[in-house]
Amino acid sequence: MRNFTMNGKNKIFGLNRAIFQTINVRQRKEALTWNKHFGQPTVMQKLRLPYLGNCYCKNYFSTSATSFQNTSNPFLQQIVESSKKRTIRKRIKPTETQEDTGQENKNKYNVLAYATAVEYDLEKLVNGFKKQGLYCPTSMKEENLEDVLHVSARYQVGHDPREIYLFREGAVVFWNFRELERENVLTFLKSFEEGSYDSELVLEESEALTVIEINGGTKTRMTNSGVIYLNTEDPADFEKYAFSNAIAQSVKLAIWESSLSSFIGKIEDITEDLKSSGKISLSRQDVLRKQGELFALRHSINLSSDLLDTPDFYWDRENLEPLYRSTYNYLNISKRTKVMNEKLSHCFDLIELISDKLTDKHHIRLEWMIIVLIMIEVLFEILHFIH
Repeated sequence: MRNFTMNGKNKIFGLNRAIFQTINVRQRKEALTWNKHFGQPTVMQKLRLPYLGNCYCKNYFSTSATSFQNTSNPFLQQIVESSKKRTIRKRIKPTETQEDTGQENKNKYNVLAYATAVEYDLEKLVNGFKKQGLYCPTSMKEENLEDVLHVSARYQVGHDPREIYLFREGAVVFWNFRELERENVLTFLKSFEEGSYDSELVLEESEALTVIEINGGTKTRMTNSGVIYLNTEDPADFEKYAFSNAIAQSVKLAIWESSLSSFIGKIEDITEDLKSSGKISLSRQDVLRKQGELFALRHSINLSSDLLDTPDFYWDRENLEPLYRSTYNYLNISKRTKVMNEKLSHCFDLIELISDKLTDKHHIRLEWMIIVLIMIEVLFEILHFIH
């Protein structure tokens, strides 16, 4: 990650963007003044940053900053604590490198993906597009893709075709669509959604990549910088599907990441209550509800999606699997899924602890009720014996 520096003597040793985004402007200015807290820094050691979500968090600092972690200064402790929290998932905007520019006058456009709902009703969508008359829907059932709908625009705007790939799990991928037209299509899709997501969340967790069309010379591919090079001499429907499949999984995973982050935020108060007073403010019904949320999220990630393995569609299509895998790896889907499962495991441990505590409390209450009833029965027997 890039270190933040300033001209002159004011430097900061390794605070990355993930930390800087969690503190306000006044604190940033204080942090950038190194001499105020540390004096002149020594040579900094470059460290590998572990991946978390779609951004990076620094678990270690430079060797010259040991005093930073152990300091009693409340401002510095706030920075360390802030770095542990989940940061907003950042997207890497694809940039065209010099080695990628092999031909001139290339057609360049964007591909954007959104996860707008839990599920689409594709059968009704086909009829909806036909009635609308602006787009031509094409089913991909012949290729064993029953959960995908390919839509192309009937009217040409510019030189490149405009296409949409809709996935039953609630994700849509636009190829070469302008913003106004994308918004109109997203509004049209709301009538065919089941379990729609919040509009702000949909836009926040969208994904965008750059596509450059080439005329022969090289095969369709994705570069390490995230640019898709599309060979227009060959039919590109399935190549676009391979890219779209991975991008759709990425935005769907982003929605689940946001849901888990929201869940973690809700249970932070519970951990604070346990830490300070040792009491639990939740009822057994609330705990069961939260367990249901976690199980539903784990089921969606590990059982209802292809995040953990390559879909069967690519097993006998060797030309498409590299396109899917390259996009899958570029978007770090595997690492993000692993992090999600680790977080889910920690949440399950906490909820199970609370559930066991409430169960024990319920059992103790029942035992006392039984004891009281026995005492009442004994009292009646004594009174009966006296009389």
